[in-house]
Amino acid sequence: MVSRVIPVDRFDLVIFGGTGDLARRKILPGLYRRFVAGQIPEGSRIIGAARTDMPTADFRAHVEEAIVEFVASAKRSSELVGTFLDTIEYVAIDAKGDAGWEELAKLIRADVVQAFYFSVGPSLFGHLAEKLHRYSIASDDARIVVEKPFGRDLKTAQELNATLAAHFSESQIYRIDHYLGKETVQNLMAVRFANILFEPLWNARHVDHVQITVAETVGVGGRGTYYDRSGAMRDMVQNHLMQLLCLIAMEAPYRFDPDAVRDEKLKVIRALLPVAPDDIVRGQYRGQARKNGPDDASFLEDVEDPSSKTESFVALKVEIANWRWKGTPFYLRTGKRLRGRESEIAIVFKEVPHSIFGEEEGWRENVLSIRLQPNEGMTLSVMIKEPGPGGMRLTEVPLDMSFAEALGEEGADIPDAYERLIMDVIRGNQTLFMRGDEVEAAWAWTDPIIADWDARGDKPKTYDSGSSGPEDALMLLHREGRRWREIHE
Repeated sequence: MVSRVIPVDRFDLVIFGGTGDLARRKILPGLYRRFVAGQIPEGSRIIGAARTDMPTADFRAHVEEAIVEFVASAKRSSELVGTFLDTIEYVAIDAKGDAGWEELAKLIRADVVQAFYFSVGPSLFGHLAEKLHRYSIASDDARIVVEKPFGRDLKTAQELNATLAAHFSESQIYRIDHYLGKETVQNLMAVRFANILFEPLWNARHVDHVQITVAETVGVGGRGTYYDRSGAMRDMVQNHLMQLLCLIAMEAPYRFDPDAVRDEKLKVIRALLPVAPDDIVRGQYRGQARKNGPDDASFLEDVEDPSSKTESFVALKVEIANWRWKGTPFYLRTGKRLRGRESEIAIVFKEVPHSIFGEEEGWRENVLSIRLQPNEGMTLSVMIKEPGPGGMRLTEVPLDMSFAEALGEEGADIPDAYERLIMDVIRGNQTLFMRGDEVEAAWAWTDPIIADWDARGDKPKTYDSGSSGPEDALMLLHREGRRWREIHE
């Protein structure tokens, strides 16, 4: 199989927060892997910018350490690493002051693509945007990349959008959600809109329900202070799970165009019905004693607030008021310290109207499982006759497509989500990035849910670390004759 890669032009990419954790774990190693793949044109430059005063040589050593830690040894040779490091520069920057900006202005070239990655807290976005223009650093077609959180409610999201819009047009702003950069998520659109097989069945007439699960085994750890202010609803549902829901439920855009795709996603968000209190379950993980190693702390210990009412788990039933999905529930679930690390979208199709084989023959629904992590791929479960002479007995088998296996050597080198999204920024492709009105519409739906929690003052249900979440979350489906798909260890 020959891979077609859309080329990119020479660029200057500035990473504000270049010494931070995200840059070290994801951005810089990802750029190195794209360099090894031949996707960074000769003459491009990567410029780290942060408060720390250090020479470029020290920053290059920092980048090399990140590559050694996060890139497979098979991709590392002293020659490749050395050539990549030659593209690296560093400038010490005071985001709120004037130090370093004139030096940065001298480095940025006018005849290449300009991209500025705001790998910093949202409180600095406005300062960075203003300084880029005050010092005439950003051109009229420069691109800025901003990380979530995009506000913590509708009001702050509107303020943030207005701050960015004061200096950059919407076509220049790339709000990054790394879930949208995953190979499986993009393949979801291909499966839906490039095959006649599924689209005729992709509606309330044939789909019984949809489950979207993002489960994590880790707790909030060192992010306790941040997480106690956000919780699972703000941190995961309002953005990551909302975007997955949109891609599942959206209508076909008139073409694969950034605004056409995002127009259809926006229609889904605006069609979401308010969620009844009985259709939401919130949870907090309890601590767990371990035979070997230190005990797991509870959520309350991790956030250092014994009275915290913030949720580390949330499950909810969502309904979409349009012709395609009327009456089909979407169940969303995400949480910390669960049984396994797993992200899955499951399309559960309805049973056949009448089973000619009898109910006792082990009939199950057909399910299209879309795995985001681990082992990205798709599985379609179908019913067949159980092999052997035992008569007409049915058994369930999977039609499995693991991308790594299906694509052979190419599949073993599927780019990380951040790699793909950064290259899309350089190409000027906004398809996989959120638009400002999408963000605001998502908050407009989310805010009343959170406001109702605050008004009620109820504490989340507790659940054991290593479980599937609170028992009440199981009842969310059981009361309607359904069950959650198992979270695998």
